[in-house]
Amino acid sequence: MIALFLKHAGFDVSTANSAEDALHLTAQCHFDLIISDIGMPQMNGYEFAESLRNRGDYRDTPLIAVTGYTEYDDRGRSLRAGFNAHLTKPINPSHLLELICELLD
Repeated sequence: MIALFLKHAGFDVSTANSAEDALHLTAQCHFDLIISDIGMPQMNGYEFAESLRNRGDYRDTPLIAVTGYTEYDDRGRSLRAGFNAHLTKPINPSHLLELICELLD
């Protein structure tokens, strides 16, 4: 749903079905911003963010965590893993657009 919303907002969007697929995509081309779920099989979003941050080409790329996790320290864990922002589902579309614009400035 987020990809469809962002396409309608005029963004060029690529999607991946897993963190591993996303890592392959990021090796093929550079993205200006990455939005990732936290709860994924095999490699979770925290591990995905840490993997990207350990690469020179994605050290400063804005990362947004999108998750249904609302426990006490989920936001802090996201930020420590390398995400710039942590959004809890359901996502407010206007807030997401504002955040993207802020991170890309």
